[in-house]
Amino acid sequence: MKLIDELYELYRNKLTGDEEDIDMLAFAFLEEMSREDLLKIIQDLDKQELYDLMGLYLIESLKGKFAQDDFGARSVTYPSRNVH
Repeated sequence: MKLIDELYELYRNKLTGDEEDIDMLAFAFLEEMSREDLLKIIQDLDKQELYDLMGLYLIESLKGKFAQDDFGARSVTYPSRNVH
């Protein structure tokens, strides 16, 4: 995906690449994007990129749901990564 390549090139020498840096970069990027901007990016994806995006979303969302069910009684919570 062109966007990922561009973000990587911009920040590869400025960040360590650990999970915290990547989360910070992703959230900062999303905060600056409008709904229309995001839809434009999605429209520009090829079929495989769209499948990858939706696959990752489905996998992570389902993991969160199952984790809530399995561990809800133990008071384990997984914070939402929603930027807004």
